[in-house]
Amino acid sequence: MTDVILLKKKIEESGMTMVAISKKSNILRETLYNRINGVGEFTATEIIALSKVLGLSNKERDQIFLREKLN
Repeated sequence: MTDVILLKKKIEESGMTMVAISKKSNILRETLYNRINGVGEFTATEIIALSKVLGLSNKERDQIFLREKLN
């Protein structure tokens, strides 16, 4: 399960709009909004792309996207 609160915080800290993030990560805007709102799970490709665009460390990536598996 994705830690949506932490993901939204990282998005806000990036200073980019959701449109810019979706373009840079090559994820459709609608898909990005759906994933954040709990419609479907992020795919590995989406996680990698968002990690690069948001400049997430491996630890941050794991805290956001692999939270359930780490607990």
